[in-house]
This record gives sequence, structure tokens and C-alpha cells, in this order.
Amino acid sequence: MDNLDYGIIGNCRSAALVSKTGSIEWCCLPEFDSSSVFAKLLDEQKGGSFGIKVAPSYTIKQRYKKHTAVLITRFSDGDNIFEVHDFMPRYYKGVNAYYGPPEIARFIKHISGKPSFSVHYEPKLAYAVGKTLTYVKKKFIVSLTQGEKFETVFLYSSFNKNAIVEGREMEITENGYFLLAYNEKIFQPSTRKVYLELERTKVYWLNWSNKTPNYKKYNAQINRSAITLKLLTYNKTGAVLAAATTSLPETIGEVRNWDYRFCWIRDASMAIKVMADLGHTNVARRYLQFIVDIIPDKDEKLQIMYGINKEKKLTEKTLDHLSGYKGSKPVRIGNAAYQQRQNDIYGILMDVLYEQLNKHSTDIENGEELWGITKGIVWIVAKHWEEPDKGIWEFRSEDRHFTFSKVLCWVAIDRAIKVARIFRKSRKIEKWSLLEQRIKKDIMDNAWNDEVKAFTQSYGSPNLDAAVLLMESYGFIPAKDPKFVSTVKAIERELSNDGLLYRYKNEDDFGLPSSSFTICTFWFINSLFKIGEEEKAMALFDKLLSYSNHLGLFSEDIDFKTKRLLGNFPQAYSHLALIECAINFSNKATEQQVLESMQ
Repeated sequence: MDNLDYGIIGNCRSAALVSKTGSIEWCCLPEFDSSSVFAKLLDEQKGGSFGIKVAPSYTIKQRYKKHTAVLITRFSDGDNIFEVHDFMPRYYKGVNAYYGPPEIARFIKHISGKPSFSVHYEPKLAYAVGKTLTYVKKKFIVSLTQGEKFETVFLYSSFNKNAIVEGREMEITENGYFLLAYNEKIFQPSTRKVYLELERTKVYWLNWSNKTPNYKKYNAQINRSAITLKLLTYNKTGAVLAAATTSLPETIGEVRNWDYRFCWIRDASMAIKVMADLGHTNVARRYLQFIVDIIPDKDEKLQIMYGINKEKKLTEKTLDHLSGYKGSKPVRIGNAAYQQRQNDIYGILMDVLYEQLNKHSTDIENGEELWGITKGIVWIVAKHWEEPDKGIWEFRSEDRHFTFSKVLCWVAIDRAIKVARIFRKSRKIEKWSLLEQRIKKDIMDNAWNDEVKAFTQSYGSPNLDAAVLLMESYGFIPAKDPKFVSTVKAIERELSNDGLLYRYKNEDDFGLPSSSFTICTFWFINSLFKIGEEEKAMALFDKLLSYSNHLGLFSEDIDFKTKRLLGNFPQAYSHLALIECAINFSNKATEQQVLESMQ
């Protein structure tokens, strides 16, 4: 079964997906949201790829170099063994500057014998819209296209350039390299230089991973998820992407295919909160600067999402010439959801602002600006919290009074009051406390459904929604409150399918979802754990972890029947929720061990 068997490599400028057989099948250059150089992922025939071909007698294994984003694919045929070490260069240059060019390096490491391979090198620039022409020059192979836009990429290699382009078999007798660069290199690369870049990149990731604490349980999963979240951050502006891909379908053959190479305030803020909890403060600091930069006017309403370079207009288009992942059309670029109103983003953002101010109030760089943003958010929430919206799941039809949105409006005011305490703004505290109480009463009066014995998706609705499980995580209601316990049980009865969760079961604009939204299952596991069903929660967690791909990576969705990964990949949402669950279990395990040692 195809299970999105890809590894991600990247350097916080762009990323690439490498298949388990060593073929690069998705990469956009020079940046995450640029047009694709390789897009076989979205069209087997037209998309383009950069593959390493070996005889059928070879066995192929793939792993990450521990605690790094360097992906190693090992090819072995008896004594004939070589490895491909794939990475995008990233390392510290000094004075808060990082080297991260729009390049993919493939270091070919000779292990033993006389292994041989051929290369399938077929870049298809600009989403493969026009024809890409490839020429062998003296120092490099150049590929170019002249359609709506002129694009070029350059391939440097220690191997014979004509043999590469012609796909001829080559023998490996020593280490070698391929370097795919968006820009022509001023200094000619060499095997030695590429090896040095590999070692520097390795050291960068080892140092970065060293900041992640060690946990008693699930340490490898936490670390891999943290690196994956880091790979989805954009160094230039501090933005965090929802995923590295576009148009991977939530269900094969259907039309729920969206472009996720943007910064959703909700997804990014949740990811940043987790990263900050792990001690990665620079990521959080840069994201806060991104927020400061996108809110120029005090009364400007926040969009739910922005381009990674702070673009506000994300016009959605379809690429009709591409057949889509496993034939799932349309392939979309851009995302029309940027025009939606979702009231929950204010609470999610305020939660992150408060966490950062609470931890670093003495040395926060832009305290005055953040206080200004806090007041602006309160003003907007006070003005709009009673209005319906599209909700967390971005229903494209009518607006409703979604429970999750209302709870997060309460969170916005609750955290704003806490920020006011940090800044000793007592008059604001009094005024805002009245608003906080009003919102809480409104939710308790209208979101609870006595017949269903649960907080439901929206006011007056009998439908359940996994997002409501976050009421407890955000501090709206205690875990042991009978109403929360009852809600968890109702959601388990209605939305759980063999331990995997539906987001909701009421039909949306595209019918009933037929895949599980992975983050919802993590939320459910967390809720079970919090209400005291710890063994059950941990068993479900282990089961869910077994559905990851061969490298421990998750996409957005999981098919209920086959358990295959679906949706955009790798997904920040899934990995941040995995980390939250794993830390809860680890902390609990630590407490138990301490108590046991005292007996």
C-alpha cells in the first residue's frame, strides 16, 4: 500500500519530498510556495522527478540520521553498497545569520564493492505548464522553461553529465555528489565541498535537536516531530506552514484538495506554542515578529491565513493540466479560504502571546507592540464575538455560532486579562473581566445540549465536533467536570471509528468526510488521558503511532478502512498534537517513577 512513503528534507526556505526508493518527487524552488521543479507527486507522467535507479536485486532502506533532517537511503546488493545522503544545506554563519540556499544536495557515499546505478533526471519547471528543455554545458546541466515565466535550475555533479541526462548506468568507486541549485554557482562545487556542507548541516541539526528535552517515553517520536515542525518554518519572516504540499486529497478521487503552503494563524500559533514548550524560543520569537508585521493598523481584522512572505491575497487557481495525486483533481494553488472569517484565531493567537510574555516578560523585544496587539484583539472580539463565523473546519457554506469559536473568544479575553496583569493595567482587567464572564455564560447556556449530554458543534445543534475537546486544554473547563467527561464519552460514541476520529459527522459542503482528521484523534486520546482513562489512551496512542509512514511522519488524514495516510504532508497539526500527547504521557510516567522510587 502506498502510504505517502516520503521523507522531508529542507532548510527553512524550501523543502523536498524524497520517496523511499530515493526519488525526489516534490520540490518547489526557490521557496516553499514557489512553482514546482519536481511534481511527480501530483502527476506521475508530467510532474517530473529526480530518481536513483538500481537493478531489482538491490534492497533499499531509508532512515534519518538521528536527530537531524539528513535523509539516508541505502542501496545494497551483496557486497555492492552505497548510500544517498539527501539534505538542503542549513548552518549557522554567525551573528544570527544562517546559510540556507535554494539547493538540494545528494551526497553519494560509497560503502563497499562496485555498486552501479543510473539517474532519472527530469525537472519540469513552473508546475510543468510548458516544456522544460535540458542542456549539458561544460560545468553543469541547465534546465529552463519559457512560458508565462522564465525559470532555470542548474545541476552540478561529480558524475558524467551526459550519462546523467541519458540515464546511462554508472559505477560508483568513490564518494560523489549531485547539487541541484536554483541559482548558477559562482564557485564550482566539488565532492569535498558538498561533504563539508553535509557535515555542517548535520551539526546544525544536532545542535538544534539538543535543545529539545529528553523524555522518558516517546523520545524519538517527539524529536522527529519537532524537527518536522522546524522544517515547516520559514526563516525569512517567521511564518509557519500548515504543510509542505498542495492538493494531496483528504480522500482519493474526491475534491477536498487544498494548497497548504501558507501560514494559518491557528495552525502556526498551535505549533509555536508546542515548540516554545520544548525550549525552541527563537522560532517563537520570529513568529511573534511575523504577527507584529502583519498587523499594521490597530483596528485591522486579522485574516485567518497569510502568505509566507506576509501576502494578504492568496487567489485560488486550478492547474488543470495536472492529473492530481492518484488521479484526484483539481490541483489547486492559492487558497480562497483567506477571505473567510473565523473568530477562533484571536484566542489562539492571544494564548501564544500570553505564554511568551509570561515566560519572557523581562526581555521580550516588542512588549509595547504586543500590548497594542492585545488591546486591538480585545476590541475586535468585543465587537464580533456574538456573530456567527465559518469555524475551525472552514465550512464554505453558511456561518454558524460554532462552540469552538466562542470558547476561543473567551480564551482571547482570558489571556488578555493575564497579559494586562503582567503589564499592571488594572483598569483594563476590571473592564475585560465583565466581558469574559458574559462570553462564558453565553457558552454554558447555549453550547450544552441536554439531550445529547454534550457540548455540541454549534449553538442549538445536536451534532458533535472533535474541536470541542479543546475546551479543557484551553482552560475553559476542568477535565473532571461532569459536563466535559460526558462530552468526551459522547464524542467517543459518535465520532470514533476503530479508534480514529471523525472531525464531525454532519454533512458539509462536500458530503460526509470518509477519512479521519489525525489531529482530532490525538485530541481525543489526550482528553481520555485527562479524564482518567489513561491505559486506554496510551493503547490508542501506540496504535495511532503505528499508522505513520516508515519514517514516523504523518499527513493530515488517515483512511478509516485501509489506515493509509491522506491529505497534505507532512502536516504541522498532526505533529504538534503528537508532541502534546507524548509529553503528557511522559510527564505522567516520570511522576509515577518518582513515587515508586520513594516507596
